[in-house]
Order: sequence, then structure tokens, then C-alpha cells
Amino acid sequence: MHPAFSVIFLTTLLGAGQGLFLALYTGQLYALANLLPDQSNDFYIMGSFLSMVLLIAGLIASVFHLGRPERAWRAATQWRTSWLSREVVVLPAAMTLTFFYGLFHYLGWTQSLFTISDTLPVDATLVTGALGTLVSFLLFLCTAMIYASLRFVKAWHTPLTVANFLFLGMASGFMLAAALSAYMGTNLVAFYGTWAVVATTLGAISRGSSLYRNSKFRCKVDMQSAIGVHHSQLHQKAQGFMGGSFNTREYFHGKSDSFLLMIRYIFLLMVFVLPVLMILFAYLSESVRLPIAAFAIQYIGLVLERYYFFTEAKHPQNLYYQSMA
Repeated sequence: MHPAFSVIFLTTLLGAGQGLFLALYTGQLYALANLLPDQSNDFYIMGSFLSMVLLIAGLIASVFHLGRPERAWRAATQWRTSWLSREVVVLPAAMTLTFFYGLFHYLGWTQSLFTISDTLPVDATLVTGALGTLVSFLLFLCTAMIYASLRFVKAWHTPLTVANFLFLGMASGFMLAAALSAYMGTNLVAFYGTWAVVATTLGAISRGSSLYRNSKFRCKVDMQSAIGVHHSQLHQKAQGFMGGSFNTREYFHGKSDSFLLMIRYIFLLMVFVLPVLMILFAYLSESVRLPIAAFAIQYIGLVLERYYFFTEAKHPQNLYYQSMA
């Protein structure tokens, strides 16, 4: 498939924004359970602001993939059957809850509204955060299922696609939370860094599994089955659209196998190896810059990973346009 950079930035920016929100709420829950020291509202305000910036940036990036942006609102009308429509509906809900989560911290609405079992005080930020967490996971599902639901693209049609979007988004979000903690001088760098390493490790397992699966996968559809002639040496000599067309532009990446192999090795290094090593060194040296650099490197690696994600998908129509591949 042809990788559209608008969709690459859409999915990676949304993933980091959702992951950062999940990190903020996780830290708040740990503090509520007295497993972490309480943080000032400034930390949650800044984190919510960054999360909103990432979500809005992802939304803006998606516009560049639309042929008729003025009709974008129609994408939400098919929510009963389309995962894309569901994403269009869920994304504004996630942005709204993220905004109010930060706003309630800014207004200082942390007074208890009610108490659960006489021990757990619940305020407005906890309620908003719980709803935001639910919607964030739902948004991960909707975004991933846009690709995982495509039966004819076998590289994507697997539960591993959903796992990859979830774990890699959480990894970048918690890594950004560690970077924010280091920048603001809070004592949560080790906490968020540890969770970032855990999410990165889970992402390495799921992404490695999908890479292995796709390398061993053999498409059941070929030229012989397409035309019903099962000769062992069947070759296509001519095709329509020898010039450019939508089919030849949107379903071919036009890159060599050696180039894609290089991209694969680079993103594996930048997403899974270097950030973990940098976080570990940050533990030892108490460096402020290393967590920030770890997030920057991992995000660049995620852009390359998403680029490879699109190029490794083979559309069945390529059987006809294979000479263009």
C-alpha cells in the first residue's frame, strides 16, 4: 500500500496524545492509593494541554488526506457499520474529556463529591478521567479496527494490529509523561519511565509477532486462482493503465526491498531499543534531558514503523497491476 503521511501522523499523534492522558490518570490513581506522592495541579494541567495539542495536531493531519474536506462531517453518519465513522465520533469525545480533565485541575475542582466505601473520595477530575480512559481505549480500538477489519489485506487482518496500536500508543504516551516529569522537575520520572518500558516491551512482542506472521504468510490468492488456470509458470505480459491511475498511485509504495528492510531495522532500533536504554541511563544519571530525548527518538521511530506498516500490506488488486509494483 502507498503510505500517506497524513494518516501516519494522524495515528502516531493520536496514539501519543491518548497514551499521555492514560499516563496522567494512572499517576493520579496511584497517588490516590498513596503509592505515589500527590502532584500539583500544574503537572496535570500541562499534561492535559500537551495531550490536547497532540490530538488536535492529529485531527489537522487527517484533513490533508481528504479529497473534499468540506464534506468531512459526513464521515460520522455511518457509525453503525464503519469503524472510520466510529473513530470520527469517538475522537471529539476524547478531546472534550481531555479538555475538561485539565480544566477541572486548573479550576481546582478536586474537592470530594462523594465517597466510596467511606475510604475513596471521588472528585470531578476522577470522574472525568475515568470516562476519558474508557473513551481513549475505545478510540484505540476504532483506529486499529479501520485496518484490522479489512479481510482482503491479510497483513492487517489480525488482532495483533489492535495490540500494536494500543501498546505503541501507550509506550509513546508514558514516555512523554516521563519526559514531562523530567522537564517539570517532578519525582515521577522513574514511575512513568518504568511503565513506558513495560508498554514498549509489550509493543515489541506484539509488533515482532506481526512481523514474523507476515513474513511467513502466503497469500491464498494468486494469478492462477484469479483466472482459473493452474499452470506452474503463468506470467502477466500486459495490463491496462500503463500510465498512472488511482490504482497504481494508492496501492503501490514504489520502494525497493532493500529500502524497506532498512526502514524496518531503523524503526526496531528507534522504537524498542534506544528509548529503553536511554530511560535506564536516565535512572542511573538522574538526567533531565535523556527522557525527553527518549520520547523524541521513539516518536520518530513510530513514524517509520507506521510507514512500514502501510508498505507491508499487499492489496489483492496488485495481482493485476503487478508490473507497476
